[in-house]
Amino acid sequence: MIYWLGAIGSTLFVLVFLADGWTRPGYSPVRHPVSALALGPRGWIQTSNFLVCGAAITIGALGVTFAGQSYLLGPMLAVFGLGLVASGVFPMDPMRGYPPGTPDGDPAAHTSRHKLHDYAGMVVFLALPAAAAIGAFVMPGVTWKSISAFMAIGLMIGFGTFGTAWENDSPKVGLFQRAVIIPGWFWVTAVFLDFAYR
Repeated sequence: MIYWLGAIGSTLFVLVFLADGWTRPGYSPVRHPVSALALGPRGWIQTSNFLVCGAAITIGALGVTFAGQSYLLGPMLAVFGLGLVASGVFPMDPMRGYPPGTPDGDPAAHTSRHKLHDYAGMVVFLALPAAAAIGAFVMPGVTWKSISAFMAIGLMIGFGTFGTAWENDSPKVGLFQRAVIIPGWFWVTAVFLDFAYR
């Protein structure tokens, strides 16, 4: 059951931000990052998404840890989950046209809350490729090892691309982020399901 919590949390996170992003007035999934969904009148949806799904992933990661087959993969997945929780506790600042009415650009100075959100994001975006890299060594079979290695490399490149797009205020920053989050989170789902069916 504990692995299913992790799998559901990882999958639900993606489904919620996709549905909310496509139906949110004034929000552009192509331009705006997922974290911006935690702002505005409907911000509680994404905040809850961060908190609930991050906690579910963390609990699932404890199951992986106590399975005794890897003393690195489970803790790294737990760090990933806790980073998501922290992202919900410390939302980003309004900027770049969202929520509607916000100036189209960055504020002159960021709040401490936003800085903590950035740190939480760094944890998430570093822990996930690290977990995939560990998976390349500890997951069973050539297929799993190959997929995990490919995912680790792809996530590092993808998150780097997203970071550059964010710094340059690319009009497609949301699209770049989603192109990395979706396969990365589904890799996490697949890992939990693999443990569930062993």
